[in-house]
Amino acid sequence: MRNFRRVFGPGKPVIAMVHLGALPGAPLHDAEAGLEGLIAAARADLAALQAAGFDAVMFGNENDRPYEFSVDPASTATMAYVIGRLRPEITVPFGVNVLWDPMSSIALAAATGAAFVREIFTGTYASDMGPWTPDAGRAMRYRDRLGRRDLAMLYNVSAEFADSLDRRSLPDRARSAVFSSIPDAVLVSGQITGEAAALSDLESVKRVLPDTPVLANTGVRHDTVADVLAVADGCIVGSALKVDGDTWNPVDPGRAADFMARARAARGEGRADA
Repeated sequence: MRNFRRVFGPGKPVIAMVHLGALPGAPLHDAEAGLEGLIAAARADLAALQAAGFDAVMFGNENDRPYEFSVDPASTATMAYVIGRLRPEITVPFGVNVLWDPMSSIALAAATGAAFVREIFTGTYASDMGPWTPDAGRAMRYRDRLGRRDLAMLYNVSAEFADSLDRRSLPDRARSAVFSSIPDAVLVSGQITGEAAALSDLESVKRVLPDTPVLANTGVRHDTVADVLAVADGCIVGSALKVDGDTWNPVDPGRAADFMARARAARGEGRADA
């Protein structure tokens, strides 16, 4: 939690996604647009999100479907290159997420100077990508070996595209993860990217973790952000900010600005229509 508050301060942060285009080697990669195309698209999204006033941004490889548990080193290297090219333009705290590879996410954070990472670090799942068994102990030790004890670790405890094989309730799994694995924050997700976590799930996890930041990780929309922030300690948003609310479209500056105005109002910082 100390790292979380150092990065985000005492309030309820709203973190916006910069979804990179499919990286080299991924099935959906646009070889014709190449690296410069990836950079141009990410630059436009970053500029729109920062202009809208989001508290932080996070770079992710959501377009690298189908996802991998052990990511090709070229993917991590390309993400580092893109972020490095954009680094002088980033004016807010930023994080990274290399789906679904905790070690690559931490390596990328160390290489780029990211302030936080998001990943599945704990649990055992049956998933679209096969059996899923992350290793939080290995990931945390890797973070420390890379000299990044300051890196805020955001643990997603309800994996997308997967079902937990642990039959304990979500609150019990979240409480256990905090006890055993020392996350800086816990994230609660819906079933897939862009699908909301149930408000009841957020409430039940927050109830057992009153002293740990609990964030909504997926599916927060313009019409739900006030309700979410009434329960959660912040949120991560991507799809709702895109043209037509479509995950795979570029960021719509108007939608982004409207969302953040509503979030500020929900936090008591101004009118939703300001």
